[in-house]
Amino acid sequence: MYSDIVKKGVEKAPHRSLMKASGFTDEEIKRPLIGVVNSQNDIIPGHVHLDTVADAVKAGVRMAGGTPVAFPSIGICDGIAMGHIGMHYSLASRELIADSIEAMTIAHGLDGLVLIPNCDKIVPGMLMAAARLNIPAIVVSGGAMLSPNVDGQSMDLNSVFEAVGSYKAGTIGDEELAKVENSACPGCGSCSGMFTANSMNCLTEALCMALPGNGTIPAVYAERVRLAKETGMQIMKLVENNVKPKDIMTQQCFYNALALDMALGCSTNSMLHLPAIAAEAGIEINLDTVNEISKKTPNLCKLAPAGHHHVQDLHAAGGVSAVLHELLKKNLIDGSIKGVTMKSIAENVKNAVIKNHDVIRDIDNPYSQTGGIAVLKGSLAPDGAVVKKSAVAPEMLKHTGKAKVFNSEDDAIQAIYNKQIEKGDVVVIRYEGPKGGPGMREMLSPTSAICGMGLDKDVALITDGRFSGATRGAAIGHVSPEAASGGMIAYVKDGDIINIDIEKGILDVEISAGELAQRKQTTKLLEPKIQTGYLARYAKNVSSAIKGAVMEI
Repeated sequence: MYSDIVKKGVEKAPHRSLMKASGFTDEEIKRPLIGVVNSQNDIIPGHVHLDTVADAVKAGVRMAGGTPVAFPSIGICDGIAMGHIGMHYSLASRELIADSIEAMTIAHGLDGLVLIPNCDKIVPGMLMAAARLNIPAIVVSGGAMLSPNVDGQSMDLNSVFEAVGSYKAGTIGDEELAKVENSACPGCGSCSGMFTANSMNCLTEALCMALPGNGTIPAVYAERVRLAKETGMQIMKLVENNVKPKDIMTQQCFYNALALDMALGCSTNSMLHLPAIAAEAGIEINLDTVNEISKKTPNLCKLAPAGHHHVQDLHAAGGVSAVLHELLKKNLIDGSIKGVTMKSIAENVKNAVIKNHDVIRDIDNPYSQTGGIAVLKGSLAPDGAVVKKSAVAPEMLKHTGKAKVFNSEDDAIQAIYNKQIEKGDVVVIRYEGPKGGPGMREMLSPTSAICGMGLDKDVALITDGRFSGATRGAAIGHVSPEAASGGMIAYVKDGDIINIDIEKGILDVEISAGELAQRKQTTKLLEPKIQTGYLARYAKNVSSAIKGAVMEI
């Protein structure tokens, strides 16, 4: 056992003495030591209940003959961090999570890991650590929040953000806003749509790093506790057979995840997280590959924000297993890959069926013949940009408009709320990329304000930052190179004509070569907005969004 380096032999008597000071018996010390990484905290609704999940995992580990040793991970709630300085820290926290798990695991000689995330950056941060450490590991998430039905309408966090836009537009008042605020998020769990958290939790199944059901079992179901116990037991089999993350997360495994991503209509943030996880596994994912997979993978689900269904509906309709089963019918994924179940994907999903064809479309009757995410390129984004195509109104798939340019999200929100944005405009928000932000803030507030004001079928938004998984509309993010790195977006001015063709993958700005040369001579690039602490180090070392916004040093 790897843990023998901290517990075996005469020389390790001091180490064993310290473990006994923590209450471990000789028998517990002899068993494999399994790290249980618990991201519980008291502020994120997706994480407030994770002690229950962790206790179930520990019970499973003990039942299977191991010794669980729990330690914490930080977690940031994107919703609470949204729209202020706190959002600069969200994406950047992914690296802290991976680094801290690496430090704790190696320092204490652990034999395996059970990773318990639930929300946006915690899931990929933990998977990055698993790939980096490459010891037996498995994920069990906290599960999705339920979506309540209020006056015949399914609600979620996005309902509240859009209600703010409606309030600013004068279409609802204080009483209706308060009703939405008090109803939309009924209890614990990751926000209930196919937003970033649930996107990543579902993708853990395609990455074969979690047991079937992990992506969709709601947080409040006893089924989630049973899954956690089974996960605790399963890690012991992985340790016994020395099954490691890099054995599982191969190039083809990431292609499977991308195919599921397209079928489900996942968050654009997956285009940051999958490349980052892959990089830790020594694998490169480029955006050309993403478009190739999108072109041949049909979109089978329209969950919120693209439609009115939520994760609880996906679970009741057959879950991720039913979607994977449909993709196998057309050989759109490799069913031979084995993961933490130690069985192939084909074996895992062979009995899966669609129980509601409104929630999961049959492979021969998709919402569209192409996937939910599209990569755009052109003069405004030479290296690429990303849009959640499945959440764009049909009339906005092709759009030409005049730019209204802002150097921060805050300035753009103010302009939107002050009704300075008109039909046909293209809102450009720059200096919000990984380096320029720093931290590549999510922008649910401006997109929700646009939707709440009824402009989502008339106004596009383009940024070198990123969007929440809850964002809908013609919201194009990850524009690369970013403004802080001298990308074209740094030189756009009010009134420039921007051409968007999502079907053809085009994002262009009409600036002549002579005018561009003059602007480059007279434009001074802005420095990152935060110059101290962790974010200063992050800005100095972070890669472009196209590479997953990973730390390069």
